[in-house]
Amino acid sequence: MRVSLVDLPARFASIRDEILQAVARVVDHGQFIFGPEVEALESAWAKRCDVRHAIGVADGTAALTLVQLALGAQSGDEILTPPNSFIASASSVALCGATPRFVDVGDDFNIDPDRLDDAITPRTRGIIAVHLTGRPAAIDDIRRVAERRGLWVIEDAAQAFGARSRGRPVGGLATAGCFSLHPLKTAGVCGDAGMVTTNDDALAERIRRLRNHGFDRRQEDCAEWGRNARLDTIQAAIGLVMLDHVDHWIDRRRASAAIYRHRLSNVVAIPPDDPRNRCVHQTFPIESDRRDELIDHLADRGIAAAVHYRTPIHLLKAARDLGYAPGAFPRAEGQANRMLSLPIHEGLVDEDIHRVCDGIEAFFR
Repeated sequence: MRVSLVDLPARFASIRDEILQAVARVVDHGQFIFGPEVEALESAWAKRCDVRHAIGVADGTAALTLVQLALGAQSGDEILTPPNSFIASASSVALCGATPRFVDVGDDFNIDPDRLDDAITPRTRGIIAVHLTGRPAAIDDIRRVAERRGLWVIEDAAQAFGARSRGRPVGGLATAGCFSLHPLKTAGVCGDAGMVTTNDDALAERIRRLRNHGFDRRQEDCAEWGRNARLDTIQAAIGLVMLDHVDHWIDRRRASAAIYRHRLSNVVAIPPDDPRNRCVHQTFPIESDRRDELIDHLADRGIAAAVHYRTPIHLLKAARDLGYAPGAFPRAEGQANRMLSLPIHEGLVDEDIHRVCDGIEAFFR
């Protein structure tokens, strides 16, 4: 028996009939662009995030890019973000013509608010705070710095739907929140999709235009140059199904994480959990100086593990022109050299998690 890192076929098999029925309803009514399911998912998502607006878009990268464009990001601007995230946190900045600048992270793998002031320059316009691994960033501290320096804050909540900070759902804690509905996410669909959340009426209206070629709501006039970044109606229909199950899936991930934390806290380094927050554990990272050996050891026992992410963004080829060298962000680089992600998904049972723990304990013995 193998312990898989992910198991999408098993997840979708459990709700296959519901998904097929939802897709069939879209096929029957034929409104494949801006069908009623899009507005229904937006309404349900806004309620879950406790915000006035949720705007469905093509994917998580489109969410980040459209928000920055709507906030006026342009050439010459600098946007701060952590260097240890998925590439879209930074590439979305470049796609707007602005320049990504990085800020090192803390033990929780999220951007360190105490390092923000030193990174802010006269060109800085905003901060993208990533809730990495489904663990909420210190958004209140980040916002205090941003408000003092006149900056906006975007929550990159791609990995964190359902997470809470001080009892409040992520996505409604800053200027805007950006979500991915990629199949691997906790509320993932059967393809690409994304969502923007905000309480800013004007910002929401502009994002709605920008996602649809710049047209106004009645599509009688093009108010500005926009993009084709609409949320597909079929994916929205599937998203409504996923929302009916996501709380159970998150509970299963959190139960697995509790076992890992109980059994492994004295064996390997585990990111700290703030008891005031609710982490949804998109991934479960640990750290070890013998990371690659441990991955091989687990593989020999039929246990999958992975690295998210092996190379920090500032050291990728695409970032070469930004001028960063190895050692620029020692904590993020150190974590990249030490971290590995353990299996954690709703298809695993307690026995699977204990088997992973047994393998790790055996390695260090």
